[in-house]
Amino acid sequence: MRELPKTLSITVTTPGSTAPSGAPSSAGRQASLEDIHLDQFLKTSNYEDTVKQLDIYYGIVKRQLLRFQSPITGLFPIMSTDHEVGSVRDSVYCAAAVWSLYQAYRRIDDDRGKSYELGQSTVKCMRGILECWVKQAHRVEVFKQRQSNQYALHGKFHLHTGEEIYADDAYNHLQIDLVSLYIIFLVQMITSGLQIIYTQDEVAFVQNLVYYVERAYRTPDFGMWERGSKYNNGTPEIHASSIGMAKSALEAINGCNLFGEKGASWSVVYVDIDAHNRNRSIFETMLPRESSSKGVDSSLLLTLSFPAFASHEERLVEQTKHNVITRLRGKRGFKRFSRDGFLSKLEEKNRRYYHNGELKDFEGHECEWPLFYIEMIIDGVFKSNSEQIEEYQNELRNCLHTDVNGDPVVTMYYAPDGEGSYVRSPSQSLFLWGQSMFIIAQLLTAGLLHINELDPIRRYLPSYNRPRRAGRYSAFQAKPGTGTATDLVVQIVLIAESQRLQAMMATYGIQTQTPHEVEPVQIWSSTELIKVYQHLGVNNKVGLTGRPGRPVGSLGTSKVYRICGMTVLCYPLIFEVSDFYLYRDMALLIDDIKTELQFVGKYWRLSGRPTVCLLIREEHMRDPQFKEMLDLLAMLKKGYCDGMKVRIGRLQNLISSSCIEHLDFMNQSHLTDNENAFVQINHEYIGYQSLTDVPKALTYVEQKISLEHFKHKPTHEIIDTMRSTESIYCLCQLWGILLEREGPNFEVNGLSVNQALTQLYHRAGSLRYWRAVRYCSSLLHHIVDSISPFITTVLVNGKELTVGVIGQKETNFDKPMTPAEIQNVMYTTVQPYNVIQAVLQQEVVLYCGRLIATNPSMFRGILKIRIGWVLEAMRLYLQMSGQESIDLENLSPYQVRILLQKALTVSEWAAEEKLTTLQRRQLEGCLCRVPKNFYNKIWEILQRTQGITTQGHLLPTVPTLTNMSRGEITFSLLVEETLMCIDCPERRQITVELLCIIATILNRNPELHFKQALDIDDVLSEAFSMYCKDNNIERTNDNNMTPFYALIYTETTGYLARAAVNKVLQGGALSTLDENGFTDGTEHMHDETCRVS
Repeated sequence: MRELPKTLSITVTTPGSTAPSGAPSSAGRQASLEDIHLDQFLKTSNYEDTVKQLDIYYGIVKRQLLRFQSPITGLFPIMSTDHEVGSVRDSVYCAAAVWSLYQAYRRIDDDRGKSYELGQSTVKCMRGILECWVKQAHRVEVFKQRQSNQYALHGKFHLHTGEEIYADDAYNHLQIDLVSLYIIFLVQMITSGLQIIYTQDEVAFVQNLVYYVERAYRTPDFGMWERGSKYNNGTPEIHASSIGMAKSALEAINGCNLFGEKGASWSVVYVDIDAHNRNRSIFETMLPRESSSKGVDSSLLLTLSFPAFASHEERLVEQTKHNVITRLRGKRGFKRFSRDGFLSKLEEKNRRYYHNGELKDFEGHECEWPLFYIEMIIDGVFKSNSEQIEEYQNELRNCLHTDVNGDPVVTMYYAPDGEGSYVRSPSQSLFLWGQSMFIIAQLLTAGLLHINELDPIRRYLPSYNRPRRAGRYSAFQAKPGTGTATDLVVQIVLIAESQRLQAMMATYGIQTQTPHEVEPVQIWSSTELIKVYQHLGVNNKVGLTGRPGRPVGSLGTSKVYRICGMTVLCYPLIFEVSDFYLYRDMALLIDDIKTELQFVGKYWRLSGRPTVCLLIREEHMRDPQFKEMLDLLAMLKKGYCDGMKVRIGRLQNLISSSCIEHLDFMNQSHLTDNENAFVQINHEYIGYQSLTDVPKALTYVEQKISLEHFKHKPTHEIIDTMRSTESIYCLCQLWGILLEREGPNFEVNGLSVNQALTQLYHRAGSLRYWRAVRYCSSLLHHIVDSISPFITTVLVNGKELTVGVIGQKETNFDKPMTPAEIQNVMYTTVQPYNVIQAVLQQEVVLYCGRLIATNPSMFRGILKIRIGWVLEAMRLYLQMSGQESIDLENLSPYQVRILLQKALTVSEWAAEEKLTTLQRRQLEGCLCRVPKNFYNKIWEILQRTQGITTQGHLLPTVPTLTNMSRGEITFSLLVEETLMCIDCPERRQITVELLCIIATILNRNPELHFKQALDIDDVLSEAFSMYCKDNNIERTNDNNMTPFYALIYTETTGYLARAAVNKVLQGGALSTLDENGFTDGTEHMHDETCRVS
């Protein structure tokens, strides 16, 4: 083994700067820490010096990394002393370090075989991981449908056999970021010229890895630290770092040929552009948070900088890094996250999970990891920030020691001893992840490795600055600013269902094309495209099917596809005729078209223009609101849609500027016949020259009659009544009673209950009789199309959802759910109490998901969107605006959406529409909207009381303050739960006002605290008594406080403040320490600022 020269220094200066070389150390004695010269090697173009330095690093890599690589599997352990467990994450980073030296060696002519050895060692490791995972292909197959730890790919294997080493229930294997990290480096290494993927079987498996990570945005996992939520109780959660890694992996591998330059069309990997977009938008929505329980986490450094570079939204990136640095940086490294007990002296090593309430013990005892100093050095190199590099190199000096060979070693972690000092991790074992990152940082700062060699696919650059990948496949080429070009044009093709519809449209100046006129281009439904994609990644040998039957979203349908010599354009999902009734509402369709165009324009990230196909059917023409559709098309013809540039044209003229995707994996034999293409309707004559000739659908009106009493009547009587009634709604109810009593297959006059309900459903739909439509839809157990992504959108915006009828048990959606799970919830917890609400609540969930994506400010201050209460707010508004006669259940879907927006934006129109204070409190109380920093204020009140009690519900100070931290969403949810114990919405809202007043009083008088729990009902009663006394009103026993709730804000503030002060003075005490030993300040409390928007 080559002896390391005594002048080896740890690289400290920036690229391009110089430093004096270190003086030789005393001869004949072992190099001590003082002998290591922490200065930069002279950056020189001198060939011999470069070779000499590379050879020194070659020695270090051999001694510190390759020495511990398994000769059989190619895997690496976490610690050099571990001879049994191979870790995938650590192996990838080790392979990256070996590969980075391989890249550096490629600069010189004669490396005496070193670069080949390094390259093949990298290949061996990456293939070793691949082989371990291919053995688990059956897991990938199940995971595509059900994302759970039970079916996750493992992150730990036996070091030498590659076999599973920990059972599913013995280890938290579900780590989306781990598979994503592997994909990122796989693409980087293949791009550099290494051949890692050998066979078509392996290509299919990697394509399935893409499906594995595509749904990161809705998959709670255990994250980079393999523990899930910070409570370490075995609960996974949605992690921003995992979603960011997945987003980067999808961008990196899109259109990548796994065989490199020698590859063919069938070795290309495809990515669902809509899955990528969901990950991107949700990732950027979550930042700067890491997850529900972790406000800030150092894993985000590795996600936002090397190796993932997951976002180029500068403001977000800098804000998140600033958060991490200010909150987690210590004297010896960064904490992983606050209250992290891993490896601290207080953690019981023989116990996998923590006890409830144990987390507080770890505060101030979190280990500090020098690994993140190295990450900040690498980040500085990529940003050409010499000050940052120097700052963190100076910090890193204190964390280095030498091993027996004189090689520099990075300490794994420093554990605080509780007395102001640190205990260093044992030095007899190398932490290979840390050493790998150190070697990469050394090569970069020594000028031996260029950032473009470490990042050949230029992830560090925004996508619009990356080299354009030549070829037949779509590529991410987003523009600066909002992520789209200021001149981005959304291309629109108008397809008319028939020639007579085309002729009629022409009389209004709207030029359309029929399916015959666009030939040979075919117009497809997106469901046909799903069938095509199901052939992608199929491999019977490995046991893999293709792409799961996930819908193709708005961005996917905006590409033009070349499939087996055919050119295909798909129309968007909004034009699909589905089971659910929303498609029947023309006003909703018009609104959806606008939203669709806005969405595509805002989130388009590919080279080439998006091309959207708008389908006009004859049934649209018969709709009473078709005139509004013509107005929309006329606006589009002018070239704009709500500020977005659009261009209507003939498809043949637009194709050359479109984004074209070649689906070369398809085989002619896989294709079904053309009958699946959108078919033109042919008529013998072309009538309908104008709208006046078109027979209109009638607006149906009938009296609402409830037949609840029929539930107790015999079946034959129900059947007799059905024969004699004309009322559609009555028929719906009667068939519903038969369905519940006799089952779906019970027949009346040769018609089963299910068939009869389906017929009624379509009849009511064509008449736009929405009450009956919804009633039938509910009885048929319909579910809104693609409802899952909308629920996920709400969740990642830091909100939760509940469904349920007021007064009955609500079901909480606090994690993403499958459509089947959602359907089960709706029809077991909502339908038994209110048939129509089972579908109406789905509608509102859908609209909330759409609104929060485009107008998050509408939901500011609302932590949990309780759909039952949202509907109550909508009902109240109808009453307040003098529309009591209007039945919410009979409004069209579009009217429901508009009403929802109205209920959510009370503050914007309350003054204009002259709402009374009581009405405003009622509406805001239904939504449980709270002011900014409200949950912080509750935290501060709890520090000065024994708890808060209202309506018989107690929010205790202990263990709330000891188990939780101020910035946790879990704490905010607990407070919200307490408020929801108050049944009356206006009382709920005035309670929020009262708590803000008490927080202000306590804030201004730091010496005060309560000896008992703060009784909200008591304070409100006192305030009401004062009001009654001042106004000579005799207080009645029914405790009706409505006159008080109706007072203007300034008046109630006065009464509430007086009552609160009285209670503080009666039950308070002048003291700086309360009975729990908590000080008035927050020194002993975990003080993350709460961010509830």
